[in-house]
Amino acid sequence: MLRYKADVRSLVFMAITTALLVVQWNLKSFNPWLFGWAMFMAVTVAVMAHNHNHLPMWRNNNLNILTDWWLTCFYGFPVWAWVPTHNKNHHKMNNKIGDYTITYRVSERNNLLTLISYPTISSYYQQIVLRAYLKQVKVKSKKQYYLCLAQIAVLVLFVGIMLILDWKKALLYVVLPQQMATYSVMIFNYVQHVHADEESEIDHSRNFTSAVLNFTLLNNGFHTVHHDKAGLHWSKAPEEHWKIEHTLDPKLIERHGFWWFIFRVYILGLFIPKFRTKPKRVHNNKNAKVELELS
Repeated sequence: MLRYKADVRSLVFMAITTALLVVQWNLKSFNPWLFGWAMFMAVTVAVMAHNHNHLPMWRNNNLNILTDWWLTCFYGFPVWAWVPTHNKNHHKMNNKIGDYTITYRVSERNNLLTLISYPTISSYYQQIVLRAYLKQVKVKSKKQYYLCLAQIAVLVLFVGIMLILDWKKALLYVVLPQQMATYSVMIFNYVQHVHADEESEIDHSRNFTSAVLNFTLLNNGFHTVHHDKAGLHWSKAPEEHWKIEHTLDPKLIERHGFWWFIFRVYILGLFIPKFRTKPKRVHNNKNAKVELELS
């Protein structure tokens, strides 16, 4: 009943994430290794929420609804929120003015401060559209509206029950991973678009091609093809990327992994200018360059 056999990997990751919660909850003492693994799996949950939002895993609608509920619980936010902020907005605007997740809302610079503050700023502006979207859905489809409300109810019940059972464990093993999931996915969005050229048809995104990264995060590193073909299943992203890689700016292809990029740009870049990224949108847009110089 899966649309693609590759999503067996998604199901395995879901099972691991659930098992880690159960095991940690029943341990008598804190295990840092299991906790670290759970926090990493929270990042994977965010990626799965993104993938499932674009292309539901199942051919059966009821199974998709149950998957929505599981993802909502472990992601820490109703997954329908992806529709107005991501599908209908980010993929349409692609980091242009009007994108709720725009990377240069506050500053054209790309440094440690802009990186760590971006999720909070981006979250604030995304909240504005969610209420409006619910009102629109209520008018257009009562069924869809109640499904959205059901996700909210499931999340509240899940977190509430866990807090009642043991509030300390709930904060540690439920709430913290949820925060990790929502925070990390916005960090990914930031690094995949910051200092790329949103006006370009091919250089609008940064790609991370590490095999290890893309195995554990379901090919989330191949971002250009995802924007070009949003409905493409994640398992098809690598082959599509290799077809167009020769047309992309090499500066927007990271071959040595996500963490090397973070360390190089945001730590080494504090002291060594050559490791900093340069804003392609400013270099390619005289008006934007003037605005930056005046800021």
